Amino acid sequence: MKYEDFLVPTLGKGNVTSPLKQNRKPGSPVYKFVGDDERVLYDVSLESFNRYRGNDQTPISFEKAGPKEKIFFEPAKTKVGIVTCGGLCPGLNNVIRSLFNQLYYRYGVNRIVGIRYGYEGLNCDYNHPVIELTPSLVNYIHLTGGTILGTSRGNQEVSRMVDTIEIMNLNILFCIGGDGTLRGAHAINEEIKKRKLKIVVAGIPKTIDNDIDLIHKSFGFETAFSIANDVIRHAHNEAAGAYNGIALVKLMGRESGFIAASAALAIQEVNFVLVPELPFDLHGPMGFLSVLRKRLEERHHAVVVVAEGAGQDLFGPENNEKDASGNLKFRDIGIFLKQKIKEEFTAAGFPHSIKYIDPSYIIRSAPAIANDSKFCSLLSQNAVHAAMAGKTDFVAGFWNDRFTLVPIPVTVAKRKRIDIGGELWWNVLEATGQPVSMKN
Repeated sequence: MKYEDFLVPTLGKGNVTSPLKQNRKPGSPVYKFVGDDERVLYDVSLESFNRYRGNDQTPISFEKAGPKEKIFFEPAKTKVGIVTCGGLCPGLNNVIRSLFNQLYYRYGVNRIVGIRYGYEGLNCDYNHPVIELTPSLVNYIHLTGGTILGTSRGNQEVSRMVDTIEIMNLNILFCIGGDGTLRGAHAINEEIKKRKLKIVVAGIPKTIDNDIDLIHKSFGFETAFSIANDVIRHAHNEAAGAYNGIALVKLMGRESGFIAASAALAIQEVNFVLVPELPFDLHGPMGFLSVLRKRLEERHHAVVVVAEGAGQDLFGPENNEKDASGNLKFRDIGIFLKQKIKEEFTAAGFPHSIKYIDPSYIIRSAPAIANDSKFCSLLSQNAVHAAMAGKTDFVAGFWNDRFTLVPIPVTVAKRKRIDIGGELWWNVLEATGQPVSMKN
């Protein structure tokens, strides 16, 4: 990583005095405007500081988010589009509402439209109508899950999407989504740049798995593991209520097991956490089934939490089937483990009772909890500040307790995953008591 990779592009110099300063009424708050040179360090450790100082290098840092005294767009002449893409996630409606409120009430932008059904809505072949967003329409949407705009998966032709953006005379497009959505946003921005258009493309990180790199957490994640916490509590009751009872809970987490790990730490009733980052064997003296049986022989119940992307190597021949977004279609590790546990223990004459629970769709369509709702609002406010100032091809982030602006290319360069040698995973091992490795 280089310092230059973290510089957010801008459409040009801001010459418009921000309404946050211009329209300030007596008694209203005095904003601390943020300069372009204000940065948030990537690594705040003393070791990192000394290393950069010793090498006479500029440390890696993010642009600090916040309101600008001078902005690029004149609010009265600005038109904004909002699009939600990918799977559902708690907080989508909160973000839509917060973007609208910040644009409408703080900046005075009154032309705000919602693009229907993800990037499909920017492809004229689908003929999806847009939604004119109004104060009355967004007033209560944060109280429900899902997205009022609808969503979709899959790639659309970039040039056709930019054609639609031009026809609609959009000045700013907010793209709310995960890794694939942000890649699409960057592609849209590249086409806009090629056409020499003055249009901002801004990203807001939506991934329930919390797997977007260089962003401490994404909205919806806290709600996800909070609801999972309740599910696991009830699952524990099921397991403890039967002799050699097993509760097997499958949670979201295609390539990163953050939900499973965080839920296990929150409830402190989980005995095994299986995540994509750590392969495990099924059979053999150190394999999962042997370790699970030993646990049952000692305590007569067990709670197992498995992330959806764990153990994919156990299915045999490589699976190349992909979904509409180009993601590998994972096989159902939850059903697979349930079957293998039942087969192994029944064949060995080992008495047991197993309950399988998959709350994934309930979790992802739930409304955001209070702290996530707050986080949605702050992410949205900072995204609006940056977009109105002409910043583009960025995603609003959060790092070291500060809101940041991160260029999209660096944040989609790789996926964030649990560091198996790091503090989070060791905390999980301490909470569960599971072996460091279940490989023979």
